[in-house]
Amino acid sequence: MSHIKDLHCEYNGIFGYRRMTLNINRLLGTNYNKKRIRRLMQILGLQSVIRRSRGYCTKTSYKNIEDNLLNRDFTATAPNQKWCTDVTFMTYGLGSKAYLSAIKDLYDGSIVAYHISQHNDNPLVMTTLAKAMEDNPGARPLLHSDRGSQYTSREYRMVTTQYQITRSMSRVGKCIDNAPIESFFGHFKTECYDFKTYQTFEELVADIDAYIYFYNNQRFQEKHNGLAPLEVRNKAVA
Repeated sequence: MSHIKDLHCEYNGIFGYRRMTLNINRLLGTNYNKKRIRRLMQILGLQSVIRRSRGYCTKTSYKNIEDNLLNRDFTATAPNQKWCTDVTFMTYGLGSKAYLSAIKDLYDGSIVAYHISQHNDNPLVMTTLAKAMEDNPGARPLLHSDRGSQYTSREYRMVTTQYQITRSMSRVGKCIDNAPIESFFGHFKTECYDFKTYQTFEELVADIDAYIYFYNNQRFQEKHNGLAPLEVRNKAVA
C-alpha cells in the first residue's frame, strides 16, 4: 500500500485504479489485477483527478481548406501514417499567454514534435512541423488539423506540399474530428498545468518539457498492453 501512496503523491493524484495497476505492476514486477488495486485505493481514500471539459473550438477559416480525409478514423497500422496537430494556449504571470503546438502520431499516441511560443503565429506551427520531419526523415503522413489560420495559410500549404504531406482538416464546429490531439491537451492541463500558477514563461516551458517526456515515456496505457507510447513506437521500428 505504501507504493500506491508514493505513486499517488509523486504524480499529483492523476492515476485512477487502471493506470495505478499498470504502474504498480511495472514498478514491482507483479501481476495484480485492477480490482485489487481499486480496493486498496478505496481503503486509502485515494482517487484520481477528474478531468473537466472546456468545450473550446478554434475559429475557422474558409480559405485553403481541405476535406476531412481522416474522417474520425483514429487508427493506424504503422508509425507516421497519420498525425494530428493543434495549438492550445496557457497563461502565466499577469495574464501573459503562451502557446503549445503539438503533433501526435495516431499509431502509438506519442507526441512526435512540439513547440512553445509566446506568439500564436505561423512560425509556431512551421517550427513544430520542421521538428517532426527532422526527427522522422522520409515520413509522408496524413496530417490532420482544424481550420485555424495557421493551417489554412499559404505558407502551411506550401510547406506541407514540399514535405509531401497529405492535408486533412476538421469540419466546421466539429472539434471531435480532431479528438486525439484535444485529448492530449486535456490530459496535459489536468495532469500538469492546472496544478500550478506559473509566474514566468521559463517555468511553464520547463513543466511542459517534463510532462511530454512523461507522456511519451512513462504514461503506461492499457490499450497498449501496459506500454508507454514510445515503447510501442520503438517496438514497431525495431
